[in-house]
Order: sequence, then C-alpha cells, then structure tokens
Amino acid sequence: MSAADAHPNRVRGFLFEQLDIRGAWVQLGSAWREMTAGRDYPEPVLELLGQLAVVATLITANLKQAGRLTFQLRGAGDVSLLVMNCDEQLRLRGMARAAPDISAGSLPALLGDGALTLSLDTAGMRQPYQSHVPLQGDTLAAVFEHYLEQSEQTPTRLWLAADGEAAAGLFLQALPGASERDADGWNRVQILADTVRADELLDLGSIKLIERLFPEEDVRVYDPRPVSYHCPRDSGKIEAMLRGLGRAECEAILAEHGEIRVHDDVCNHEYVLDAAAVAALFTLTGTSK
Repeated sequence: MSAADAHPNRVRGFLFEQLDIRGAWVQLGSAWREMTAGRDYPEPVLELLGQLAVVATLITANLKQAGRLTFQLRGAGDVSLLVMNCDEQLRLRGMARAAPDISAGSLPALLGDGALTLSLDTAGMRQPYQSHVPLQGDTLAAVFEHYLEQSEQTPTRLWLAADGEAAAGLFLQALPGASERDADGWNRVQILADTVRADELLDLGSIKLIERLFPEEDVRVYDPRPVSYHCPRDSGKIEAMLRGLGRAECEAILAEHGEIRVHDDVCNHEYVLDAAAVAALFTLTGTSK
C-alpha cells in the first residue's frame, strides 16, 4: 500500500448516541507532505505544525457558517511563528518560522512567552473577527482544549500526533446536557481515549480506531469529508505588491540585484522578475510613480 493510500486526507465526525458526546477524527497524508515539501523543518517543528493543521481542520469542519479560519501562534522562543489557514472546503495551507537547529521540548520551551490569534473571515464581514488569547498549556492539544472550553463553554479534549509522513488527531466534546444522559459518560470516554497511541492515530483508519477505543459504546459514524492542501501560485498578488512599492523603488532593486525576487513564505513559492517584466508591469498599468 502506498503512503497516500495509507493516510487518506479526511475528517470524519461521529456521535455517541446514548451519551450526547460528539467526536471527530482527522488524518492527513499527501496533503501534509505537500505542505512541508522542500521546507526542511526540524522534527519538533514538523510535529507542532502538523498538529496545528489537524486542529485547524477539526475546528473549520465544525463551523456553522462558510468562512476561512487562520491560526497564528507567535512566540519568543526557537519557534517564533506557526501559521495555519483552512477554508470551508477544508483546503489547508501553512508554514512555520523557527531556528534551524532545535531540540524537542514542551510548547512553552519551544515558543517561550506566546499568544494565539484566531481570525475568521466570512462573506459579508467588513473585517475578519479576531480572538487573541495567551498560550495556556504544555502541549498544542492543551492550548486548544483550553481555548475551545472558554469559547464554547463545554468540555473538550484533543489527542494529536504528527511526523514527516502524516498528521492525525481525535476530538471529543460533551454536548449540553451530556451529564444528564449519563453522569459518568464523559469521564468514561476520556479514560478510553487516553489509551490511544500516536502510532494508532497516524496509522489506523477512523472505523478501526473507534472500534479499538470505544468497543462497548453506541457510536454513529458520519460520512468523511476530504481535506486538501491548496496554495497555488498567485502572480497577481505579487504584481500588486510591486506596484504598491512604485516604479522608482522597483528599478532601484533591479539596479542593485539585476532582478526582483519575492518569496511567498506561506506557500513556499519563489517569484522572479527581470527588468523587462517590471517594465511591462508598470507600462500595462500606466503607473510611473
């Protein structure tokens, strides 16, 4: 079986029907590898960014309205920035900024004093909605458990795993009134889920994982939704940026370097414009500033 077949790019929701507890499973294979191709991230950075890709997928899949979510974790440590973006079609893109040689450690050790910013951009909104919170927790799972419990006012748990080949996660959340259906239900499913291993998250399919973790529970499993990596080249964005700099500034860069190079950090694309391309850019727009 190929790596792509072994790790489908999917999110799948499920429901404990007798407990009023919902869950979701995410597994990313080729989409994750496409996102990190050519990046040469150290292993601790790969792990954090993969976990963030899983969280972004889980939260976006649960949105009640169409929109694009952007997650930014900024810190003062060896990992200074993690960015992940996911739209309503579950199309992901993301990147990290970190020191080249770092060792594994807790989230506070890697990011230092940091903060999480979540932005939601939906059709009709003049400005994206933004939420800023400090990073609370020793793991990325703990940070988002705290965030979701505060924002949604309901108990939430996450189990996350990532390596160079795949990223995966399990999400559980108690619905309002869950304790009235079964006073021990939430505690029971957490204890069962706590037995999950990273290799099981990364390698087992959703059905096998649910059967392994919750063999005695009545679980309804919903159809999966596909997840993809989507970060195409956007020459128009680069051209607009250069027009904003102005012709004189662009020509000064050309005089010094012989060309203009622009690197898109999020998508890892390189744009190169020579003197003819820059001249055409301003001639077409009639701009001479």
